[in-house]
Amino acid sequence: MNKHRFTPLLIAIGTIVGIFIGSFYTSHFSTGRISIINTGTSKVGYLLQLIDNNYVDTVDMNTLVEDAMPQILSELDPHSSYFGPKDAEEASEDLKGSFSGIGVQFTMQQDTVNVMSVIHGGPSERVGILAGDRIVTADTVSLVKMDTDDVMKHLKGEKGSKVKLGIKRHGSTDLQYFTVVRGDIPVVSVDAYYMMGDKTGYIHVKNFGEQTYAEMLVALANLNIEGMRQLIVDLRGNRGGYMHIAIQMVNEFLPGGKLIVYTEGRKSPRKEFYSDGRGSFQKLPVVVLVDEGSASASEIFAGAIQDNDRGTIVGRRTFGKGLVQEPMEFRDGSVVRLTVARYYTPSGRCIQKPYEKGHGEEYENDLIARYERGEFFSQDSIKQEGEQYQTSIGRIVYGGGGIMPDVFVPEDTTAITSYYREAVFMGLIRQFAFAYSDENRAKLTSLRTADRMEQYLRRDNLLEKFAQFGEKHQLRRRNLMLQKSRRLFERNIFGNIIYNVGEMKDYLMFLGKDDPTVIKAQEILDEGKSVPIQNL
Repeated sequence: MNKHRFTPLLIAIGTIVGIFIGSFYTSHFSTGRISIINTGTSKVGYLLQLIDNNYVDTVDMNTLVEDAMPQILSELDPHSSYFGPKDAEEASEDLKGSFSGIGVQFTMQQDTVNVMSVIHGGPSERVGILAGDRIVTADTVSLVKMDTDDVMKHLKGEKGSKVKLGIKRHGSTDLQYFTVVRGDIPVVSVDAYYMMGDKTGYIHVKNFGEQTYAEMLVALANLNIEGMRQLIVDLRGNRGGYMHIAIQMVNEFLPGGKLIVYTEGRKSPRKEFYSDGRGSFQKLPVVVLVDEGSASASEIFAGAIQDNDRGTIVGRRTFGKGLVQEPMEFRDGSVVRLTVARYYTPSGRCIQKPYEKGHGEEYENDLIARYERGEFFSQDSIKQEGEQYQTSIGRIVYGGGGIMPDVFVPEDTTAITSYYREAVFMGLIRQFAFAYSDENRAKLTSLRTADRMEQYLRRDNLLEKFAQFGEKHQLRRRNLMLQKSRRLFERNIFGNIIYNVGEMKDYLMFLGKDDPTVIKAQEILDEGKSVPIQNL
């Protein structure tokens, strides 16, 4: 078993080494004989040349290289990674300020590309494409039954390039054709902000990209105009992004001279980042929302707020990613994101959760393990086994496995039934919500606000309509369970419909009204308890 396990690693290492030393040996030894230095890298480099020169079949060395890169990096840590030229560009798009495309958000429903929304001022809006349209063809290629990644390849393209789209519009039997000139499409990471009542601002941050800091400043300025006197920053599900952006953002809330984060590695000397005292919201009461999906830059933001006792962290334990990756680009456009350091919160803790080299699957399944041992539902189920540290006022915090919130809010499971689980698992709630949105798009869009849409939906007996829809799709009706899970069904169905026809802000405003984590954050702010006090 051990022999087989290390065989691909050996070949992988040899392949990479071959890239760097192959050309050197070829040009410096005209006789074709290689002088072997007694080191592991030279040995596997020689093995690679033996394969290339003597193996029974022809070996595509470029393919071998591409296959080997991820194998090598997987033996280092869970976050060092390799991206080929095409994948590297796609992987960076979410963090860039824009990409070139047609300017729509879409979903796949019944094997067809359905336009969820059209970006205002974008290429598709200019030619008359509407939300609810089905994109059937792109130039001469049918998009029906195509997977999402392949659809994206046909819709994206160089700025200024053209694509002819075949559109099936609701109520029409014939295809309509629109020629779209691709253009720059903004990638928004502060995807919603609004006022909750007359004094609480709410900002949702999807990730930390190139424009996130600027977007946050715009959101804060607008909320300030609307009378914001306290703030909720929602980082739930935010997997991170650029560290320097997180530093810029948290700097807005800290007084001068406060340590935000520091990094250190074997070849990376300790580097500290401090607040500069020029933040515009240093005294604004703030609560930060996190969960098990909050990682990396999100944990830098939350850790700086927590360790400096600047605000309160509410939710569930964060993911636990405390490794710093540096992108290193090859001439062909491929990129290695290599872990070069660990980052540490101001108290000195590294919140990277434990991992074993070469055990990536176990690492990725950690969230499932947390769920199974009840961590999402009970604070007592959380094992704080890391070293203890102290915040600026002496509160105890822990390293080694994510950031534990100051106020824990469990996931509510009281209304979950097997009927509800089955409906979610089969995707029927999403399918029903989309079909309903499609049939009632004009009316729902005219209502404009989340509150008015919700009022309309509550009058339309959607729970009964869903039960009938479910029966037609092999979901046996169970009336008692339907009633027990009524709140969950309505929240999920209404939320999906509002998301389909409205904006992210409408969707989050609807969900936030009965979101326990948001409600708890509001209570903390209203009671004037957002600034932690020392436990006596």
